[in-house]
Amino acid sequence: MLEAPLFTAAGARAKNGFALPEEYFDGTVHQPVLHQAVTTYLANQRQGTASTKTRSEVSGGNQKPWRQKGTGRARQGTIRAPHWRGGGIVFGPHPRDYRMGIPIKVRRLARRSALNARAREGALYVIEPLAFDAPKTRQLVELLAKLGLAGRKALFLTDGVKRNLYLSGRNLPETQVLPYPDASAYDVLWAEVVIVERSALGAGVDAVRDETESVETRKPAKRTRTVRATRTAKATKAKAKKPAARKATPAKKAAKKKKERE
Repeated sequence: MLEAPLFTAAGARAKNGFALPEEYFDGTVHQPVLHQAVTTYLANQRQGTASTKTRSEVSGGNQKPWRQKGTGRARQGTIRAPHWRGGGIVFGPHPRDYRMGIPIKVRRLARRSALNARAREGALYVIEPLAFDAPKTRQLVELLAKLGLAGRKALFLTDGVKRNLYLSGRNLPETQVLPYPDASAYDVLWAEVVIVERSALGAGVDAVRDETESVETRKPAKRTRTVRATRTAKATKAKAKKPAARKATPAKKAAKKKKERE
């Protein structure tokens, strides 16, 4: 069982530590999954707007620079050739999409591995819910100093969106404030210390447990009808929709018999 130091909202350390939930903090760290998640995150941050012009896009070169023979110089066909100054680029970059995809389960596993890694290192702190009356950067800096984390990269994971706390840490380059469900594996690995609100930790674990329920583990619903019963029901329904045949009158019956005799 992994434990984390517990602090009050004022920055005082409690005597007893906080036992992290075993169902989420099992201490397992998957290195390949973490590498895949970080690589995907960094690739998705690239804009891919670098562009160069080929020889068909640069201006000029409408005619030969000089005649083919008799000048003593090498033959040239256009000034847009790549070896000319101002000519086209051969294998230059062009706008492209660097975005990569990652399965949802792999992303969740990477996030769990990152949190477990910080918990195993003793870099995961649990704190009571923070309530800032107004955005005060000085108040957050003093809290970090009381926790002994001044000058270190710190990540605050809050229970829901807390605007005042977010605005308080926005001016600090080495401090980041995010809601607990929004933190990715890269955010957790970027920080040297992760500070999680106690209420957010419990709610986040429950939410992840519900989300990670796979489709394969769900039992299919039992069939209430057999194939024969379904066919019978369809036939009965179709028969009910069919209009009933009209009964023949005595006059029509007599006319029919007379026709048969003839």
